[in-house]
Amino acid sequence: MIGLEAARPDFLNGEYPQRADQRVEWLDKLSARFFAGLRRLGPTSTNSQNFVASVREFDEELSKTFDRELRQRIAELRSALISRGPQDALVAESFAITREVCRRQLGMKHHDVQIAGGFAMVKGKIAEMETGEGKTITALLPACLAALSGVPVHVITVNDFLVARDANELKPAYDFMGLTVGTVTEGVDIEERRKAYRADVTYCSNKQLAFDYLKDTLVLGQESRAMHLKLEGLYSEMPRSERLTLRGLCFGIVDEADSVLIDEAKTPLVISRKGEAGAEAEIFRDAIRVARQLSADLHFRIEAQRNRLRLTQSGEQEVAELTREMKGIWSGPKRSRELITQALSALHLYREGVNYLVVDDSVSIIDEYTGRVMADRTWEGGLHQMIEAKENCEISGRQETLARISYQRFFGRYLRLCGMTGTAKEISSELWSEYRLGVEKIRTHLPLKRSAQKDLCFARQADKWQAVLSNIISTQKTGRPVLVGTRTVEDSEKLSEILRKSGIVHRVLNARDDAQEAAVIAQAGQPARVTVATNMAGRGTDIRLASGISELGGLHVLSTCFHESRRIDRQLFGRSGRQGDQGSHQTIVSLEDEIFIQYLSPVIRRMLGHLCSSGRCLPDWLLACARGFIQRRAEAHHARMRRDMMKLDENLNDMLAFSGRPD
Repeated sequence: MIGLEAARPDFLNGEYPQRADQRVEWLDKLSARFFAGLRRLGPTSTNSQNFVASVREFDEELSKTFDRELRQRIAELRSALISRGPQDALVAESFAITREVCRRQLGMKHHDVQIAGGFAMVKGKIAEMETGEGKTITALLPACLAALSGVPVHVITVNDFLVARDANELKPAYDFMGLTVGTVTEGVDIEERRKAYRADVTYCSNKQLAFDYLKDTLVLGQESRAMHLKLEGLYSEMPRSERLTLRGLCFGIVDEADSVLIDEAKTPLVISRKGEAGAEAEIFRDAIRVARQLSADLHFRIEAQRNRLRLTQSGEQEVAELTREMKGIWSGPKRSRELITQALSALHLYREGVNYLVVDDSVSIIDEYTGRVMADRTWEGGLHQMIEAKENCEISGRQETLARISYQRFFGRYLRLCGMTGTAKEISSELWSEYRLGVEKIRTHLPLKRSAQKDLCFARQADKWQAVLSNIISTQKTGRPVLVGTRTVEDSEKLSEILRKSGIVHRVLNARDDAQEAAVIAQAGQPARVTVATNMAGRGTDIRLASGISELGGLHVLSTCFHESRRIDRQLFGRSGRQGDQGSHQTIVSLEDEIFIQYLSPVIRRMLGHLCSSGRCLPDWLLACARGFIQRRAEAHHARMRRDMMKLDENLNDMLAFSGRPD
């Protein structure tokens, strides 16, 4: 692993340091996955425990210093780190000083487990820490160490709210340490962005950071060598070095690393220029009009497991008949079939409230993992325009790609990369094979008191929703708060209507109203409070229980579906039982849920349905087997999508490099 001193912008590393792309062949990736899978996620290592003990040795000495003396100590530490590098003793001293500054400025002192988590990140690993264990101030430890060493630090998280919140909360500590802090959020102009990235530590979301980097690649073109950029500054009135936004990719700390490095990695990052819809708009509307005249099973068949459909022979004949008199692009039979297939996909595979929302006469994609709207994303191949035609929205122009990069290649260019998350166990092999990031599990500060209640599976959705309602009512009567997780906006609104008719006061948090996410989730621990949320569930926001709630049993988390990733289930359940509090979780599902339809054959679903008919539940052992099967299939499907996208990205990069274009 490259040392911190090698990640510092200087004459040797250049003004825009980054790692060159290193293509890993499929056999190397396969072997990396195999050996990573053999390694178990063990508890905090003995090495980390020894390091924690070294940090604690400074406690008594530092606690007796005055602020002026502590600032002098920080100045001496900075000088030593820059001249001698991050030696073990200096790293321990840096952590101890940072902990003491936090105690004085923030009223919080790092626990031993947070010291261990920070040390894991210094070693270039992903620290797996349970929710509620204080990952925000844990990141302060490696961030201060790197910044004092003269290395620009990016603390990368999943949304602008967390960017602003974390930077503001920790700013007093950074100020005392003599370090500057910048934030990059949506709407910040280019000059403010440059200023933020020139701070010692910059808080930013993964999307803002990656798109700023892509803009820099357009400025740099194929030339990023330091000497050439310096020479250009001698004769150019506006050299490229002054038009760059970032200072390179030196040291990245990724919060919610599983979400950023894995879930987001299915979709490439693209800078594009929107064209005019022009005559194409009418083509999309015609395609939707024709597709509405076709019948399922007769003219096309839906393959639920692959989330695609295909025309039957009868359908191809019907398309030819319906488009016989149409001119232009419709004169080609193959092109006609492709257009109609895309239109049928828009009509039958993509649903409003599940895959997208219509907001202000435009179509916004919903992230299937977080439940949040991705306003800056569009589907490719004309699918987005087909859905706009389906919803009678104004049809946007197709996108002309200017630059693109995958998350794997982007984060692979960091000289030093580390991160933290509450759920890394399931993807440890992929983190290693794609990013060469190991995972270290950090024990909890207090023992977990979260209990798992028996999962229930019904044949029909109607029975499921009735059981969910009964569970909410019985839990609410005890005075305990309930957080109900749903997979889609559609499900959250369906449950909200059921609760409203039953007279149960509740709050709904989904992609239609995610602006109030933190405020709603922060209040979810009040007595008898019922909160219905999609997958987002306020990730990164602490649910503080009201006085006396823990003694009643704490927050009860109720999931209404199996998610396509076991990690998402664990993230939701992790909202309860935080920091030693009491808590419980349970899942209630039905065989009519989308994940069962997509990943189980109709024959197996019918067999399971006979075993849980008449309102009965599926036997526990059989439900556990079915759950493991469908979630493994879903995870393998998404992993395959990420590999295919990465392969496509590498091929496109080869072609662009041959043509002389950037990324």
